This record gives sequence, structure tokens and C-alpha cells, in this order.
Amino acid sequence: MNICILPAGAWGTALAIHLSRQGHSVTLIPHTLEEAMDMGSTRENRRFFPGHQLPADLQVGFEKKPALMEADVCILACPSKFLRSVCRDVRSQLDEARSLKLFVTICKGLEEGSNDIPSTILAEELPGYAHGVLSGPTFASQVASGQPSAIVLATDADSKTTIKLQEAISSDALRVYTSTDMVGVELGGCLKNVYAIASGMCDGLDLKDNSKAALLTRALHEMVRVGCSLGGKPETFYGLTGFGDLVLTCNGQESRNRTFGELFARGESIQSLIEVKQMTVEGYRTSHCFHHICVEKGIEAPILEQIYRILFEGQTADEAIRALMGRELKPEHR
Repeated sequence: MNICILPAGAWGTALAIHLSRQGHSVTLIPHTLEEAMDMGSTRENRRFFPGHQLPADLQVGFEKKPALMEADVCILACPSKFLRSVCRDVRSQLDEARSLKLFVTICKGLEEGSNDIPSTILAEELPGYAHGVLSGPTFASQVASGQPSAIVLATDADSKTTIKLQEAISSDALRVYTSTDMVGVELGGCLKNVYAIASGMCDGLDLKDNSKAALLTRALHEMVRVGCSLGGKPETFYGLTGFGDLVLTCNGQESRNRTFGELFARGESIQSLIEVKQMTVEGYRTSHCFHHICVEKGIEAPILEQIYRILFEGQTADEAIRALMGRELKPEHR
């Protein structure tokens, strides 16, 4: 299979390495010509994914049009806030892309302003193509190093195209499941990043195991309620892209959202973490989106609400804990 991946962030680069090892023709397109030249000469993505050698047959390019012209599938690996602009750039260069059938995103966030999930953006900006999402509990470095992992591919393509891509990505180290619930898969990936910030705050406040267990359990319950209210299927949120990704992102040391929450709770400012240290934290702005969605639709989401108030209204973590612990008592499954 011929696959184009752009741009060349950590996860996009990890997928390119994995797919190239599987024997596919892969072209990875960085942000700039300088990055492309550096990656081509050093055979390493020193800016976003240092320490991982690129396979010899992995192509690194800068011009999108030739890569898209040859591709069967294009994987869009940008953060959610850039997805619409990347789609528009790609759309302007598709006139000779005769073999391209499917666009797949790997971002896990909502678009601020519209509150759209990635597949909605793809449908609006890249009409006439099948769309999909690849999501699940996977850190880029562990996929690139061949650690056994599992992930979910959800598309609106015909079953033949979906299964072909499933087989292309799958290996002895990466097991790919398919799903028809693209909305649920995307919502799970978005929601878990917000809860991971709360989990990191627990770490930053030196809260212990009881607190973390309570947070994750109630976060899963809330994820199911919010996700189903927005069109996802319950079973999706109990699978890899819901519960699985929640466990990984809330506990893993490589989780940028968890790390952001921990550093913030220890006293670092949001401006320092996002603007100065340039941390990619999808959960930060996604919490803002979900706040407005839940208010507009009347969805009860107390954990999301407290995270929003901490990040955007100056509420302290102690105040948030008191608010959550002091809520009206009720049966567990309500």
C-alpha cells in the first residue's frame, strides 16, 4: 500500500516507521523544507521524535502534490487546531491524486470555536473521499520500538477498503481492530485528554491511590454519559479508545496531558507550559469546547466542569475537590 503521512510530528513519524517496516511505500512530509532536508540526511526526526532511526526505504519529502498523487491513503497527523487548515492545503493539491481513496486522522481534540470532531472537519473540507480515524492507547515511542500494542480503526469507507488498511497496519506488534462508531472513537480520544489533565493534577498535588482510582472510575462513567449524549455507542467507551486510552493517558509518564496537569498543579503557569515550553496539550482547549457543549446541551459532567473552571476561571484545585466531594449523594450508576 502507498501511504502519505503529514506532517511529521512524533505520532506521524512513529506510524511512518512502523508502516515502512511492514513493507509499505511510505512518504513522510515534515512542516518545512529545512526539517525535510535534516531528516533526509540524518535519518532521524530530531525535532519531534529524536532517538528513532528512520528505515532506509522510508521516503521523506516536502512537496505534497507528488506524494498525494501516488498515495492510496493519506494520514493527517497534525494537532486538531491545525486540521482544517491542513485539509484545505491538501485539497488544493489533489487534482492528480487518482488512487487516493481515504483520509485518516490521528489527532485527539475538538476544534475550538466550532467544537467539531475531526471527522466532521474532514467531511466539510475533503468531500468526495472516505474518512477515518485511528485511535487507541498508544504512545508513539512504544509503537516505533515494537512494544505490543492495540489500536482501533474507524472509517466510513466500504468494508473492503477498511479491512485492507486494517491488514496493512497490523503486525506482530500492533493489533488493529475496526469499528463503525467513528463518532464514539473520536469522542473517547478527545475526552480522555481532559481527564488526563485532572489525573496529572492529582500527581502534582501528591494525592494517593484512593484519589486516583476514584477519579478514573468516575471519569469513565462521565465519559460514557457525555459520549453517548453526543452520538457515540456505549460499548466504544468501554473499549480501547475509551477505557483503554483513559488508563494509558491518565497514568503514563509519556502522557503530555497528564504531565501538563502535574506541572500546573505544582505551580507552573499555563502560558509557560504551552507558549514557552510549546507543549502540545490537546486536553487544554478541548476542556473549553466540552464545557460549552455540555452547557448548551444540558449534559451533566461535573469533572469536566471543574477542570474547565481551574484552567479558565482561576478556581483552585482544592476548591474543585471540595465541589466534587460535596455534591449531593446518589446511587453509583446514576
